Amino acid sequence: MFVVATAGHVDHGKSTLVHRLTGMWPDRLAEEQRRGLTIDLGFAWTTLEGRDIAFVDVPGHERFVGNMLAGVGPVPATMFVVAATEGWMPQSEEHLAALEALGVRHTLVVISKADLADPARAIAQVRDRIPDARVVLGTDLGSVQAELVALVDRLPAPATDSDVRLWVDRSFTVRGAGTVVTGTLAAGTIRVGDQLERDGRLVTVRGLQSLGRDRDAVSAVARVAVNLRGVERESLRRGDAVRTPGAWLDTSEVDVVLRSAGKLHQKLTLHIGSASVPVHVRPLGDVGARLRLTRALPLRIGDIGLLRDPGAHRIVAGVEVLDVRPAPLRRRGDARARAAALATGRVTPPVCARAKDLRAMGFEVVGERIGDWVVSPEWWAERRRLALAAVEQWAAEHDIAAGMPFETLRQRVGLPAVELVPALLDGTGLQLRDGLVQRPGVALPPRVDKAVQTVREWLAAEPFRAPEAAELAELNLGPKELAAAVRAGRFVRVADGVVLGPDAFDRAAEVLVGLPQPFTVAEAKRALNTTRRVAVPLLEQLDARGVTTRADDGTRTVRVSRAGDTGQAD
Repeated sequence: MFVVATAGHVDHGKSTLVHRLTGMWPDRLAEEQRRGLTIDLGFAWTTLEGRDIAFVDVPGHERFVGNMLAGVGPVPATMFVVAATEGWMPQSEEHLAALEALGVRHTLVVISKADLADPARAIAQVRDRIPDARVVLGTDLGSVQAELVALVDRLPAPATDSDVRLWVDRSFTVRGAGTVVTGTLAAGTIRVGDQLERDGRLVTVRGLQSLGRDRDAVSAVARVAVNLRGVERESLRRGDAVRTPGAWLDTSEVDVVLRSAGKLHQKLTLHIGSASVPVHVRPLGDVGARLRLTRALPLRIGDIGLLRDPGAHRIVAGVEVLDVRPAPLRRRGDARARAAALATGRVTPPVCARAKDLRAMGFEVVGERIGDWVVSPEWWAERRRLALAAVEQWAAEHDIAAGMPFETLRQRVGLPAVELVPALLDGTGLQLRDGLVQRPGVALPPRVDKAVQTVREWLAAEPFRAPEAAELAELNLGPKELAAAVRAGRFVRVADGVVLGPDAFDRAAEVLVGLPQPFTVAEAKRALNTTRRVAVPLLEQLDARGVTTRADDGTRTVRVSRAGDTGQAD
C-alpha cells in the first residue's frame, strides 16, 4: 500500500479530487458536510493499476493547520492542489513550508478548477514555488491517476522489519470491540496478537483493519486501524504513539539541527508524527537548538519534525533530531561545544550505554561489548588506567585497609553500573574480594606486621590464650588493624576483639576430640587452657562450622568423619 496526503489552500478542491479518485467522500464529520469545509483529517482509498493508494485528506484553512500537520507528519508523499481560479494562496505557501520542513520531497501538483479559469497563471506560480514537481490538470482524471502511479512508484521501499511506532491520529470505541486507534504506519509490521507499548503499559492487538478489510498483519507503509485490548479510549489522543515494547525511549529534551530556520522564539510548537507539543527553545549556534518538550515523546535520532509559531501562523523551521539523551549544559563552554557538534549534523554516541538503549535512541550499535553494555574502546582503556591509579592512591592513603570499596571505585572512575566493575578489573591484576578491590598479595604495613608477629609468638606458646584488650592496645592493634590482619590471613576472628592463630579451629578440634564425649564448656576451657571469654565464642564458631554439635543441656560432641578426622558431618 502507498499513503498520500493532500495539501493546499482552503476550498481549492482537495476533498472533491479525492472523491473523484476513490468514489469515497473523505469528510466524515457532520459539521464538515454541512459547511462544505474540511476541518479534521479525512481518509479514502482506491486501487490504481494494481497499487493500493490511501489518501489522508487534510484541512486547508489556516485555523486547522495543526490538524493538517498531524496528517502529513508520518506520510511520505503529497498531492498538492492549487485552484486555477485563485492560484497560489497563503495556505498554499504555509503548506509548502510545512512539507519542506518535514522533508517531504515526493509531490504531485494538481491544478483544480481548470474548467473555470485559465490554469496558466497557477501553473507558472507552481513552477516558481515547486520547480521540480510534476504538474497535471485535475480536469484530466486519467492523467492524475497515471501521475499518482508514477509518484508512488518513486517512493523508497519501507522498512517493514523495523520497530513499530504508530502515531495515533484518531481514537474511538467500536461497540463489541473496544478501543480502536488509527494512524499511518510508516515502518515495521503489526500483527494480530502482538503486544505494543503505550505510556509504559502493554496493550494487545485484538484486531487489525486496513482499507476497510480485516487483516492478520499490516506492513508499512499503510493506513491501519488497530483494535487494542488493555487501554481505554479516553487515555489515548492524537499525538500519542503505540510502539514496540522496550524499543523506544520517551524523552522530554532533544537536541536538533534546524533546516530553513526563521526567527526563533523561546516558546514554539513542535509538530512531529501526529503529535503537537509546546516546547521551550534554546538556540545552540546558528543551526542547532535544544528543545524542552512539555510532554515526553518516543523519539529517535533522524526523526523529522517542524517548529511552528501558531500565533503568527508561521512555520519557523524544520528540525532533525540528533540526540534524544543530551548531556546537561552546566559548565562554561558546554553550550559552545554542543553548538559546534550540532553544526556537523551528527553527534557521537554515548561512550558507555546498554545496547538496547543505543538502538532505542537511534544510534548504530558499534563498540566493545561488555555483557549488555557497549563501550568506546578508548574510554574503556582510560577507565582501566583510572582504576589502577585510584586503587594505588587508596592504598597509599589507607595503609591498613585491605582494599578500596567496590562502590567507591565505581564512582571514582565514572562507571554507570556496578556490573561493569568486574569486567573493568579483568586483566588489570586487581582482584575483587568481599566488596573490596585490592592488589594481590597486599602486605600489612610494617608497624602492624611487627605487632601481629608479637601476638603470633604469644599464640605459638599458648594457642588459645587470646591477648587481652590492654595487651592489644599496648601494641597499637585496634579494630582496623585486627581486621586487616584477619583479611591478610594472619589471624582468625573468634569474637569482637578476640583473635587467634589462623589454624585455631583445626587445633581446637584436635584437642576436643580427645575429651570424653559429650563435654561441657568448662571441660573444653580446661582442655584448651584458655578463658571463658575465648572458649564460649570458639565453641560457637565450631558449632557453626559443623565441627561440634550442641545438645539441649549445653554439652557438645565432636562430629567425626568416616576417615576419623574432625570436620563436617557425612
